[in-house]
Amino acid sequence: MPLPGLATDAHGRTSRLPLLLGLAGLIPFVACAAAAWLAPVAWQVVAINAFLAYAAVILSFLGGIQWGVAMSLEAAGGPGFRARLVLSMAPSLIAWPSLLLHPATGAWVLALGFVVVRLHELGRDSRELLPSWFQSLRHLLTTVVLACHGAVIWRLAGA
Repeated sequence: MPLPGLATDAHGRTSRLPLLLGLAGLIPFVACAAAAWLAPVAWQVVAINAFLAYAAVILSFLGGIQWGVAMSLEAAGGPGFRARLVLSMAPSLIAWPSLLLHPATGAWVLALGFVVVRLHELGRDSRELLPSWFQSLRHLLTTVVLACHGAVIWRLAGA
C-alpha cells in the first residue's frame, strides 16, 4: 500500500513533497496540543492561543484550495464553479470569528470546520476532480488535526 499523500502523475512518477509538507504542517498542531498539557501553566495559555490561531489559518488555507480547484478544474460559470467558489469562502468565515469566542467554543467551531471541509472533499464532485493521493493525504492530516483539537478541548475542559 503506498504512503498516503505520495503524489503520482499520469506517467507514474511519484513525489513525496506533498506528504512531507503536509507532515510539516502538522508540527504546530502537535506541538501546541502537547504544550497545552505539558508546559508550565502560563505557557499552556500561549500554546492554546497559538493552536487556535494556527487552526484558523489552516482552515482558511483549505478554503483557498477549493478556490484553486474551482478556478482550474471547474467550467467557469457552471453550477459546480459557483458552488465551489462560495464554499471556498466558508472556512475563512468560520475560522476568523472562532478566534473571538471563548477558547473552548472556538476550538469546537474550528474542529467542526475541519469536519465540514473534509466532508465536502469526500463528496462525489471532489472525488472526481481531486487525485486519490490528495484524498489519502487529507484523510491523514484531518485525522491528526482533529485528534489535536480533541486534546486541546479536553485540556480546556479542565482535565
